[in-house]
Amino acid sequence: MEPRVRFDRWEKVLDAHERWWEHSLGRPLVSLAVIDTPEATARRVGPAPELPMLHFTGNHDDGIDPARIVDRWDWDLSRRRYVADGFPSVWPNFGAGTLAAFLGARMVHRDETIWFEPTTVVPPNELSLALDRENPVLRRVISIVEEAARFWTGTVQVGMSDLGGNLDVVQSFRPSELLATDLYDYPDDIKRLTWEVHEAWFEAFELISGACGASNPGYTAWAPILSRESYYMLQCDFCYMIGPAMFDEFVKPEIEASCRRLARPFYHLDGKGELPHLPSLLAIPELRGIQWVPGDGAPDIRHWPEVYRAVTEAGKLIQVFTGQSPAGLGILDVLADQIGSLDHVVVIGDVPAGAAEDEARRILDRYGVPW
Repeated sequence: MEPRVRFDRWEKVLDAHERWWEHSLGRPLVSLAVIDTPEATARRVGPAPELPMLHFTGNHDDGIDPARIVDRWDWDLSRRRYVADGFPSVWPNFGAGTLAAFLGARMVHRDETIWFEPTTVVPPNELSLALDRENPVLRRVISIVEEAARFWTGTVQVGMSDLGGNLDVVQSFRPSELLATDLYDYPDDIKRLTWEVHEAWFEAFELISGACGASNPGYTAWAPILSRESYYMLQCDFCYMIGPAMFDEFVKPEIEASCRRLARPFYHLDGKGELPHLPSLLAIPELRGIQWVPGDGAPDIRHWPEVYRAVTEAGKLIQVFTGQSPAGLGILDVLADQIGSLDHVVVIGDVPAGAAEDEARRILDRYGVPW
């Protein structure tokens, strides 16, 4: 079967992303897709495959051929017309912190989510974490990525799985209420485990990146910013439970090391509980940017000018999704009022075909973004 997806603007899109990374684009980067209805897509390329489109790829039965998963992805991507700096991309979603499964944690499947838990809870001083290259979850991820790379041969960007953050992965073996006290009771062992996770993380990153193949246009992660050099959205969601002193002792050293190993590291700042750590993160020279997610129940991204000003003043990049506020693509107008120049901002999202498409074009015109 031939791919349904058609995209021939890779050089233009890659050039825009590269110049944005280097702060020389002179405008905001806007990765946008215009989405057809399923009915219109079916008339154009044929009916959707029988396999359902799941947000969590890992919730497909292990017996399903990777080719069927890729075929379903292909149909879904064919609904999208990529405009501005947009491009087709996929990534194998096996849950946030999939590295834990590669290290032996149990995957727990519940409807539209996946999480990880230990098969046996043991004290930190009896725990050691290392990547098993024959781990079935890792082999499954690699088989899907390899099939995607073979099928599209560079027409679609194949991205990295959500490997997770340092203490987030450790937390899959020491549930949060235990890990919180482990920082006091077993500090040396938690630091050791963090560095074991660090080494396993980069080993998995290289294996999956290699499986994407030489034809892959670049690097992306679950937040699809395109880069010719290695990029990832780092995180540590557990750190909302600790103060700045503990963050600097237990979390920041590993993040700094990751930032030195990756060419273009970003950080996923998740929730108000992580805001006390923002100054420490912004002080990392190699960290390129921040993605701010206010969290459930908090005001949306329109209401945090102090966060975006701090990131801007530190000389870092900013990434937002159109779906993070009712403003949609109009978040460009909001941020322009709050921080002025948007040359360091990337907005990622989609709009339905029709009237919303016309409004999106008008917004992009205001900021010099070619359609």
